[in-house]
Amino acid sequence: MIADELARSARALVHHATDRGVSKMYPGGKDDKEPSSPPKVDAYANDLLLLIADKRLCRAIVESSPVTALALFQEMGETKKYNIQIETFAKNIVNEALANKDSFLYHEAEGYESGLIGYLKPLSQAMFANYQMVENVGTMLDPDIWGKRKWDADQWEAYSRIVLITFQDYVDNQFWSHSYVLFRAKGYIEHAASDLYKLNELTNTLDNDSVRRLRVIVEFIKDAVKILNEKGVPEQIRIRVREEHGYRRKTFYDHIASMIFEVIFHASYVKSPQWECWDIQHNMVWGELFNFHHLDDPAGRVVKFKLRRLLYDEVVEMERFPNFKGAKILGMCLNVMGFTLSDGANDKDSRALHKAILSWTKKNFAWLHAYNPRVADACLVDGITYDVEKFRLVKTYPADGLRREPRYDHLEVNPAPDKPLE
Repeated sequence: MIADELARSARALVHHATDRGVSKMYPGGKDDKEPSSPPKVDAYANDLLLLIADKRLCRAIVESSPVTALALFQEMGETKKYNIQIETFAKNIVNEALANKDSFLYHEAEGYESGLIGYLKPLSQAMFANYQMVENVGTMLDPDIWGKRKWDADQWEAYSRIVLITFQDYVDNQFWSHSYVLFRAKGYIEHAASDLYKLNELTNTLDNDSVRRLRVIVEFIKDAVKILNEKGVPEQIRIRVREEHGYRRKTFYDHIASMIFEVIFHASYVKSPQWECWDIQHNMVWGELFNFHHLDDPAGRVVKFKLRRLLYDEVVEMERFPNFKGAKILGMCLNVMGFTLSDGANDKDSRALHKAILSWTKKNFAWLHAYNPRVADACLVDGITYDVEKFRLVKTYPADGLRREPRYDHLEVNPAPDKPLE
C-alpha cells in the first residue's frame, strides 16, 4: 500500500530533490559565499529518495507496484533531473526485478512472447531508453556483486535486454563519448560464462546453464553489432587503434571486438570431450561470430578486423613470453579452423587469420614445445596431439557414424631452432 501511494508523490519528489549536477551548493550563506542548508522541503525530498531505496520496499514495488518506479523515472526523464539521490533506489529496483522472474523485466520481453506489453516495454523504456539518464545515475546497470554470481541464463538474458535498450540510445545520440555504465555492463556480460572450464570431461552439456549463458552472450554481441550497423559506420572510425593513439580513441567497435576475444578465451578452456569441445568452440562461438556470413554487414566487418588483430597479437606474444592464455587462444584457432587453409565462402572472413596462425605454428610450435612443454600442451585440445619425433601436429577424427575408420590430418612444423626469447 505504501509503495502504491508513493506513486502520487513522484512528481513532487523529483521536483524538490536536489539536482547535484546543476548546483553543488545553495546560495544564501554568509555574504553569499558559503553554502547554506537546502530548504526543508528539498531536504525531506532527498531523505525520502534515500528512504525508499530500502531493499524491502524495492522488492514490494517490483512485486506489486511497478507503476511507482514508472512514475519516478518518467518524471526524471521529463524534467531532465538526472542527478538527484536516486542511485541506490535505481540499483535496488533493477536487481530486485532481475531476481523476480515475474517482474516487468521478464514480461516486457519480445512482442511475440508478451503481446502488446512486449512491444511497448513501458517501464523498461522509461528506465533504460534515456542513455543520458542512465549514465548520470550511474548504477542502473550495475548488478549486485554477489547476486550476479547466482544468475542463470534467463536472468542474464533479461539483463542483456535492458543494456541493449540503453546501447541503442547511446549509439543514436552519444556515440563518440566514452560510456562508463555501458563499458562496465559489457564486462559483466562477457564474463557471464567464465565458468565454461567446468564442462571439461562432461558429456551432454547442451542444456547446461553455462552453455545457455554462452548463447545469451553471443546473441547480445550479434544484437549490439546490428545496432551499430543500423547507425552506419562513421567515416572517421579508426580501423586499427595503435598504442600511441591512446585508449580514448577506442570506440564500441573496439570494445565489442574485445568482448568477443574474451568469449573465445573462455570457450578455449573447454578441451574435452572432443565433440563437446567442437560444439562449444566452433558451433556456438566461432561459427556464430566469425563464419557462415554472420556479422557480415559493414559494422560486423570492422569488428571482425579488430578481433583478428587481437587474436593474432595474443598468439605472437608467445614469441616474447610463452603463456597459457596465448596457448589456449592458439589451440582454439587450430581446432576450429583446422590444419588446411580453406577457400570456401563460409569462412572467408577468417582466412587471413587462418593463414597467419598456420604460418606461426609451423615456425614456432616445435620451439615452444622444447622451451616449455606445458605451455605447448595447453595448445592441444582433445583429438589433437603432437608427434615429437616427426615434428608434426596430428588431428584425429574418430570412427563415428558412417565413418568406419579414423581419419587423420597433419600439420608439419619446423624443427626447433636455438631461439632465445626477445
